[in-house]
Amino acid sequence: MSMLEDFERSLSQKELKVFHSLNSPSKIQAFLDKVTYCDEDVYRSPLSVLRRGKACCLDGALLAAAALMRLEHPPLIVEMIADDDDDHIIAIYKQNGFFGAIAKSNFVGLRFREAVYRNLRELVMSYFEFYYNLGYKKTLRAYSAPLNLRAFDRIRWMGEDTHLEAIAERLDEIRKFSLLTPYRVRSLSPVDKRTYKAGMLGADLSQVYKPCKRN
Repeated sequence: MSMLEDFERSLSQKELKVFHSLNSPSKIQAFLDKVTYCDEDVYRSPLSVLRRGKACCLDGALLAAAALMRLEHPPLIVEMIADDDDDHIIAIYKQNGFFGAIAKSNFVGLRFREAVYRNLRELVMSYFEFYYNLGYKKTLRAYSAPLNLRAFDRIRWMGEDTHLEAIAERLDEIRKFSLLTPYRVRSLSPVDKRTYKAGMLGADLSQVYKPCKRN
């Protein structure tokens, strides 16, 4: 029995109906948008997200990867690395050779991407202007190589919460790709107030990273 089959057998009829309704990347994103953003010190499997209606970015990426796998995409996630901000995790997919992404975020601009990007770097850079902290600082600096979640089938990542920290630890270990030189970082302008306000629409400020104060 495959991991996906085992996962679906653990779902109630109502949960299975919801999961099967996620039959396109946009519908997966729409479901995640309805889930409460909750950045607690725990990780939730796709089963827990379906049952509890809560997710942080890793939880949302796992749910999206599980739903994408049912649509015959490999379950791939990518971590975006930030300076003085939370890192962010997205599930990636390809359609007709182009990359897209699905994500759970407290920020409007860090969620869905249509599959129109020619490579992974181009996809990640589409998040750059929308990736900022409460101090108006643009914070995206690097991204990881894609991580295939099939490597974690042994810990039953789709249906059990117990060992999901292994996925987070592996994301920390795998190869990272820098996006900016130190010179380009020093020359960045702050995000403009209009973009800042738009990106924060609906954000739960209690769940937003508080940047370090520097003299």
